Amino acid sequence: MDSINKLIENLNKEQKEAVLSTEGPNLIVAGAGSGKTRVLTTRLAHIINSKKAWPNQILCVTFTNKAAKEMQNRVLSYVSEKSTAVPWLGTFHAISVKFLRRHAEAIGLKGNFTILDTDDQKKIVRNICKAEEIDAKKITPRFILSFLDKWKNKGLLPEDIKEDKFTGLEKSIFKVYKIYQTKIRDLNACDFGDLILYCVKLFENHSDIKKIYNNNFKYILVDEFQDTNFIQNKWLNLLVNEQKNICCVGDDDQSIYSWRGAEIKNFLTFDHIYKGCKVFKLEQNYRSTKNILETASTLISHNKGRVEKKLWSSAQHGEKVKLNCYQTGREEAENISDILENKLKKTYSLNNVAILVRAIYQTREFEERFLKVGLGYRVLGGTKFYERAEIKDAVAYLRIINQKYDDLALERVIENPRRGVGESTLNQLYSFGSQNKLCLEDSIKKQLETDSLKPKMKTSLLLLTKMIDKWRIDVKTNKHYDLLKIVLDESGYSEMLKNKKDFENESRLDNIKELLRAMREYDNLQSFLEHVALATSIDKEWEGEKINLMTMHAAKGLEFDVVFLPGWEEGLFPHQKSLEEKGDLALEEERRLAYVGITRAKKEAYLSFAMKRSYHGEWMDALPSRFINEIPDENIEKNEIETASRSKEDFEFNQDIDMDFNNEYRSPGWERFKKNKMLKWKK
Repeated sequence: MDSINKLIENLNKEQKEAVLSTEGPNLIVAGAGSGKTRVLTTRLAHIINSKKAWPNQILCVTFTNKAAKEMQNRVLSYVSEKSTAVPWLGTFHAISVKFLRRHAEAIGLKGNFTILDTDDQKKIVRNICKAEEIDAKKITPRFILSFLDKWKNKGLLPEDIKEDKFTGLEKSIFKVYKIYQTKIRDLNACDFGDLILYCVKLFENHSDIKKIYNNNFKYILVDEFQDTNFIQNKWLNLLVNEQKNICCVGDDDQSIYSWRGAEIKNFLTFDHIYKGCKVFKLEQNYRSTKNILETASTLISHNKGRVEKKLWSSAQHGEKVKLNCYQTGREEAENISDILENKLKKTYSLNNVAILVRAIYQTREFEERFLKVGLGYRVLGGTKFYERAEIKDAVAYLRIINQKYDDLALERVIENPRRGVGESTLNQLYSFGSQNKLCLEDSIKKQLETDSLKPKMKTSLLLLTKMIDKWRIDVKTNKHYDLLKIVLDESGYSEMLKNKKDFENESRLDNIKELLRAMREYDNLQSFLEHVALATSIDKEWEGEKINLMTMHAAKGLEFDVVFLPGWEEGLFPHQKSLEEKGDLALEEERRLAYVGITRAKKEAYLSFAMKRSYHGEWMDALPSRFINEIPDENIEKNEIETASRSKEDFEFNQDIDMDFNNEYRSPGWERFKKNKMLKWKK
């Protein structure tokens, strides 16, 4: 077991100073890859080992349970065996629960109060909407709960808000908020948003309780401080004692969660709030090459609202950051695939390669390409394209049009949007079909001729069956991708998506647009459906090394040997909607996102943009992202890639399902699948 002194001696000068400066307010500005976790845990262990405080006198706050567990284990390995774990080490929510269990009566709860999960919350909101005649289809429970969470993150209970300030939608949501809080109090329950807020109310209204913890906590340590919101920061301020021994660690350049309520000003104003604050800058990076760091540092230096710093490394310059220009987005995916297959795969494990996108719909072209050439992949922090709910819904409509015996597809169509057909009715229809050897569609049509169905349900199913019959005629005179537009509009699915008020709605709409674009690559409906079926089958069978696909937001805290950053075009990155909503503040956050993306790379980084992208089936000229102009020429290698035209015969899934696979599929990917026995086709 390493001694604390040895651990401290192995730190660099800035890290050592940050660890040893235990008294008063401290802000540790920890750049990407600068050893933030090591410094924080060593500081915690040092406080315990030097007898400055007992473990139960230290409050240490993290943002994830994983981070808390990792820190607890590290500290236990650093200090003497006789020492106990740090009891007040955990997330804001976990620690808040401990406070509230002890003092529940002071805020009007019993000590055995229930913590509601998301499903519980949705159910309560749904019941309130029904009672108050609020259309839960147009204003989803999830959307309402996002408003409630926003208010709670601002420290606002219903009694703290002036009702007359709201009109229209917000007025209805506020009405739900008042009823919701009353109901959950009656249930002796609270939700996640309440946990921190009730602690703040507890400390504000009960100075005697606040004093207990002020006296107990000699030191407060906070990880990822740049991600704190208003109520979390207030919670911390209330717990700081007269000595103000609070140490916050983070990186303002990695503050990318304003859409979740994070307020970067908590970080930027810390030294103003806590007078005499010592600021320590950890600028030595232990992750990336000099070229990668200089590229990232120069880019982020264009932000005005930040703590001045510049990352540096004692490592070699390494490969220059590649900046590649492509004709189209498809060529971008093809070339990146070729680089992986022909160059990088020989040097790196695919598990240590990542493709980071700005918007999740961008993964589709890469997924298609990797399936085509036989490269394994995973989507981290999200769902694979053809497994996303809205994509499966849209494909279900196409499947039932293609052939009426697809009962599973029809069942999904009936449920999305909901047509008033419950589980018992579906069971009735299936049972009748089984008895009479009928598929679900024919069973419905037979039942429609009787009085066995309720009038409202009968009307709904009759309309649906007529639409399906019409679409089967439409498919003969319309392109398959145009047919899908018609189907989604006439079925009510498009309206359902547009009316859903939640934060994922934009992504769902983008995914549908991407699906329509994907369909244009196939000659007809049959070939496209076969592609989807085969693609998902192959994907599920894949084993071994996998390329990592994810958004830049999901990549924070991770690192990879090689990182690809495609789609650096105006409107896509920086994202146009973000700029329209928040202007310069959004631009700075988008730039921080770019910084996070580049600094995930340890050895090689590839930036790229396309000259044209397809939107809604139309080719649009694309402009390179303004961020490209902000990166230093001396650290990058610029390439205009000419991709050779590829034969459709190379590898397509749009063949007849009954074909002789051995004769028809000739691609490297298909050969690899057969060799590795990842697909077990019946001969």
